[in-house]
Amino acid sequence: MRFNRYIGIDYSGARSPEARLKALQVYAARPHSEPEKVCPPVPGAKNWSRREVAQYCLDALEAGERVIIGIDHNFSLPMSYMERYGISDWEFFLRDFVGHWPTHEEYTYVEFLREDNPRTGDASEFRLCEQWTASAKSAFQFDVQGAVAKSTHAGLPWLLWLRQTTKGHVHFWPFDGFEVPTGRSVIAEAYPALYKRRYSQGARSTDEHDAWSIATWL
Repeated sequence: MRFNRYIGIDYSGARSPEARLKALQVYAARPHSEPEKVCPPVPGAKNWSRREVAQYCLDALEAGERVIIGIDHNFSLPMSYMERYGISDWEFFLRDFVGHWPTHEEYTYVEFLREDNPRTGDASEFRLCEQWTASAKSAFQFDVQGAVAKSTHAGLPWLLWLRQTTKGHVHFWPFDGFEVPTGRSVIAEAYPALYKRRYSQGARSTDEHDAWSIATWL
């Protein structure tokens, strides 16, 4: 048994970090059990906010169990972006990105920061892993169906927050290395479009099924 809990998160970059979003879904499973939907911590709330999801992840990581969390947004940007802005490692990338895209701040929409932002790219730019996947969309391709641009630009600052808050006790795969140290919890990028069709959707919504599929696949 490698992990005690498997968490799948279908992400959304809509609106602000405080907004409750139907597309933001969380499922969690124990070993040898089906994933179950996780409800927001506020009584009566139907949907999560990004700020609440980040806190939920932190609580799970600090609960004294081995946890693996898969999140459906890009954890990095194309090599062309890194070379253009002189970025040499992942943590420096996160810090630099948050300095230009502080989308974790209160009442901040991704849209508010897009115009004339000095850290951006072209929709033709892809990461190496995306160049061989026909369905992948660039992290700079906004405003099209199935785009990951908003969710990526909204989610990256929370990765830095989790990394700084957990102080090196969590393995961000693969940026901290392909091999996970014994006893370490993991956060990794997930792409449910690759495997969600293996599983029957049943009565779940598309977003629910994406989160459920991530937890199941993990």
